[in-house]
Amino acid sequence: MQIDLKQPILDKNDALAAELRKRFDENRVYVLNLLASPGSGKTSTILATIDALRDEFNIAVIEGDIASSVDAEKIKNQGIPAVQINTGGACHLESAMLKRAIDVLDLSRLDLIIIENVGNLVCPTDFYLGENSKVMILSVPEGHDKPLKYPGVFQASDAVILNKVDTLSVFDFDREAFEASVRELNPAAPIFPIAATKGDGVEAWAQYLAEKICSV
Repeated sequence: MQIDLKQPILDKNDALAAELRKRFDENRVYVLNLLASPGSGKTSTILATIDALRDEFNIAVIEGDIASSVDAEKIKNQGIPAVQINTGGACHLESAMLKRAIDVLDLSRLDLIIIENVGNLVCPTDFYLGENSKVMILSVPEGHDKPLKYPGVFQASDAVILNKVDTLSVFDFDREAFEASVRELNPAAPIFPIAATKGDGVEAWAQYLAEKICSV
C-alpha cells in the first residue's frame, strides 16, 4: 500500500490559496510570486522594480526567508511596507504562512504585492499562494544550464528575468543556449535581461509588470 502524504498537504494549501485569491480580486491587488536561488538578486530586483513603479502604484513586499529580516529591512528603508516571514527551515512559502502576512496589510490601499519566496528552485513551484503570476529570476553567475537541471520552475513561470547581465563577459554563460532552453520549456514566457543594481533593462520589465497590474 502506498500512502500519498503530499497531496493532502497541497489540497489544504490550495484551498486556503483560493481564499486569498478571492481577497486579492476583491481589492484589485496584483500579486507577484518571485522564485529564484539564493544570491540571484531577488531583493535587488525588487528594489529596482519598486523604484520604477512606485510613482504609479502602491506596493508592498512579503519577504520569505528561513531566518533573519535583512531583506525586509532593506525594503522598509525605501519607505515600502514589508512583512517578514521566517519559515524556520521550510524551503518554501505556503498559503497559511502568507495569510498571516496578508492579514497585517491594508489590501484596499495596495495595487501590487511582491512575494519574495524562499531561495529554492524546486519546492516553491508546487505551492500556489493565490498569486496572479510566478516569475523566475536567474543570474548569469548561476550558469546557462539551469533550465536543463530545474525544468519545473521554468515551466511554471509566466516570465523569466535574467539578472546580472552586466557580468556576461566574466562568466562562461551561453545566453543563446539559455534562451533556447527556456523557450523550449515555456514558449509563452518572455525573457527580460536586466542588471538590477545598475538599472539596465529594468524599464522593459517594469512596463510588462505595469500592464499586468492595470489589467486586474
